[in-house]
Amino acid sequence: MNRTQFVEALSAKAELTKKDADAFLTAYVDTVTEAMQAGDKVTLVGFGTFEVRERAAREGRNLRTGEAMHIPATKYPAFKAGKSFKEAVK
Repeated sequence: MNRTQFVEALSAKAELTKKDADAFLTAYVDTVTEAMQAGDKVTLVGFGTFEVRERAAREGRNLRTGEAMHIPATKYPAFKAGKSFKEAVK
């Protein structure tokens, strides 16, 4: 399902216009993104949790040359599904 299809489904379920559903989706994504940029965790009970996780620095290898290289620590977004959501998908 792409964004357009999602907006159509959302507008039908919530009885909104497609324009309002698209505005809601944009606001939702922006709000989650801003919260995660600030280092906050976003928890939607029954659905799941969006959070920022840290990947430790490590040593790797350049596959072409075999040369050892340092891979710096990074932060990345993660989602952990809630129990209700997991059960619904099973």
